[in-house]
Amino acid sequence: MIANFRLKPFFANWLASRRQAGQPTSMRESRSFVFGWREIFMLPTGHGFLFGVILLLMLTGSVNYDLSLGLVLTFLLGAMGLVSIFHTYRNLARLRLSVARNPPVFAGGQAIFTLKVENPDNLPRYNVTIHCGRQASAGVDVPAFGAIDVPLAMPAPRRGVLKLGRCKLGTRFPLGLFKAWANLVPDSYCLVYPNPECEIRRPLPRAETGDSVARTSGNDDFAGLRSYQRGDAMRHVAWKAVARGHPLMTKQFDGNADLGVWLDWTELPASMDTEARLSRLARWVLDAGPGQKSFGLRLPGHTVPPATGAAQQERCLSALARFGQ
Repeated sequence: MIANFRLKPFFANWLASRRQAGQPTSMRESRSFVFGWREIFMLPTGHGFLFGVILLLMLTGSVNYDLSLGLVLTFLLGAMGLVSIFHTYRNLARLRLSVARNPPVFAGGQAIFTLKVENPDNLPRYNVTIHCGRQASAGVDVPAFGAIDVPLAMPAPRRGVLKLGRCKLGTRFPLGLFKAWANLVPDSYCLVYPNPECEIRRPLPRAETGDSVARTSGNDDFAGLRSYQRGDAMRHVAWKAVARGHPLMTKQFDGNADLGVWLDWTELPASMDTEARLSRLARWVLDAGPGQKSFGLRLPGHTVPPATGAAQQERCLSALARFGQ
């Protein structure tokens, strides 16, 4: 009675801790995991159950027929099975798994998630697998004091933010009699851009000039003066020349600060639905990106200021991917 009274709280606390460790919420969404005894679970495989049944039959036959060598063989195989439990557990213990930044893709393509498995010990790890949803990696070997990158490909049928979701790190090393696994929820996602319109290549909207386009600072060089024309921006007037008695003159600059393109949601035909508009804007962003003109993006509730270069193209495509989410 005393032993039962003392053991019940112990096993109750142990089972409670195992249940908490098995839930992905207790793992928390993180970019790095280290697997300890609270996160690793073990069960016999189908071969392991069959192995246990065979050992039981061997033990029964050896006892009934008083076979000493049969008992020796039974206990030897049983000891090997027990030792394999520790090797299976050690194959996952203390492994570190981290996620890398995933490159964006267009809708309809394949998103590539890269997981890095690091081994901090001096013993290599064999046949480690990673399952994420329906995607599974082949068994990989992690060298001692080394690391290996495991790419996982997932379909990206729709635009938006594609999350990797719940994953499982597992192994059946060394004999396949037991399987060990650990559940994790990596904080990893892939940005899926809208599929650009490709059936009919629409020309870019006409460039806007004057004060309607934001200027970029430090990108234009002074090119000279010309006679003032009605409608010129007053800040481009050479006031110092006027103060010296010269007529009104306007400063000229080399560059593209005074010429730009607005990719505007409201200028698209009203008959187009949301995804069709995003698809056409994505095509315009791709067409405008390689050029030297500055371009901006106007969406309901969000505006990307005009700029140039690949960074501006990435900002606009990201805004289109996240629109409405």
